[in-house]
Amino acid sequence: MSEQQVSFYIKTNRAFSTVRQYAWLITLLIAIGGLFIPYLGLLVPFIMAALILMSLFKGRYWCGNVCPHGSLFDQVLQPLSRQVKIPAVLRSRTVIILVLLFFMFNLGRNFYGALTRVELGSVQFYEQLGVIFSNTYLVVLLVGGLLAIAVNTRTWCQFCPMGTFQLIFYRLGKVLGINHHTDEKVSVEHPELCHSCGKCARVCPMQLTPYLHFSENNQLEDEKCIRCFTCVNNCPAGILHMANRSRAEELNQNVNLDGFNEARFYKAQIKTIRELKEDDIKEYTFKLEEPPAMSFAPGQFVLVEIDESIKMFRAYTISSSSPDSSEISITVKKLEDGYGTNILFHRFQEGDNLTVKGPMGRELRVDTSAPELLFIANGIGITPFVSSAQALFERGDTRFEGQATLLYGARHEEDLVYDDYFSDVSEKHHRFNYYRVLSRPRTDHYKKGYVTDLLNEIDIPPETLVYICGTPVMASDAKKLLKGKGVPEKNIFYENFGV
Repeated sequence: MSEQQVSFYIKTNRAFSTVRQYAWLITLLIAIGGLFIPYLGLLVPFIMAALILMSLFKGRYWCGNVCPHGSLFDQVLQPLSRQVKIPAVLRSRTVIILVLLFFMFNLGRNFYGALTRVELGSVQFYEQLGVIFSNTYLVVLLVGGLLAIAVNTRTWCQFCPMGTFQLIFYRLGKVLGINHHTDEKVSVEHPELCHSCGKCARVCPMQLTPYLHFSENNQLEDEKCIRCFTCVNNCPAGILHMANRSRAEELNQNVNLDGFNEARFYKAQIKTIRELKEDDIKEYTFKLEEPPAMSFAPGQFVLVEIDESIKMFRAYTISSSSPDSSEISITVKKLEDGYGTNILFHRFQEGDNLTVKGPMGRELRVDTSAPELLFIANGIGITPFVSSAQALFERGDTRFEGQATLLYGARHEEDLVYDDYFSDVSEKHHRFNYYRVLSRPRTDHYKKGYVTDLLNEIDIPPETLVYICGTPVMASDAKKLLKGKGVPEKNIFYENFGV
């Protein structure tokens, strides 16, 4: 099966407010309407004054949250955009300076021409000013719009004169010390919690790489950041925030590193690649070389480096390990639009050397002191429970005297990964119950429905600890059912590896 070409940059929702959804109408009003009613162009000086004033306190916040052109690029033109890498030349200081100088020269030339034609302060003068500004908006609409479609939505923003003005006044605000409390930047709770999945870079409209450039204060200091919240809203780990310096420090001081504080980098080699489902699901076994073994709790995950050049990793649950933990295995389902899984499936071979980081994660670490455990999974979310069953029942290296139940849902018979393994464990150990269901069975040998249907049918003591791994929709439905059955929220744990 040939490698699927998946774009690095993702088209994702960037309209998180009413202003960002509909501000593009102002662009059309001034640029197009100004051709017929020139006085509409007189709105532009007020817009320029507002963005410059805001930049003193919040950097390029205007670009990402208020700008009418930005709204047009993100809300209207993004579906049409090629969304490819912005050429370095368009991001260069030379181009930025040249465009700014041309803008100032052209604006000054037009002002001078207007003064030579009409009397200063007359009706005709203001009409001429309106023409100048509406034409400027029209140029940005045409040039910025074409670049948005041909390259990337925010290509124009790399060298936009108004963006440059914002940077200048933002730095002035720093010098004056007036934006210390108002300047909110992308902030990470703690670098150790980051999966290094690169999604913040893949969704960034300015094509920045936040996960690689957090400062000692755990903030993104890049002045080109337009504070658009896109990376914050799309972070799979949910650890990014828009915060000022003091808030970022507070987040860092209150962070819970339990389950992450023992993680380290390991040099490893791919020992085997086993196909569990043709062209769809594979099990990768890594031989750990330095250090030679990894101590982990069932349910934890590792980060696997898929692109050394940009230090990009993917998070995968440890599905099993050798008795001495010198070998660990992960199970991966290929996604047609998955950037990471396409690399893993088509470029990684047995014998390849790579870097992994772990162990990480706390949500699916099993508390073996509980009298009742309930595991709920659908699809590839079954993988963390392989190591849990292995530790609790097969090896006996983890003391557990309670009862455990696994509910597993899939589409078709061939989608039941590790079905034979769990069936075997269930037959050998009376304290482990295993139930599965198929939403689209091809035969009559399996119950038809969803994993939540199984959940509806069983009695669950309120002291049960529940561990869920699977799709967000399934997890949400399961949580509602569990709460309805009297299971307190503090007893429900969920992990989603959709990164």
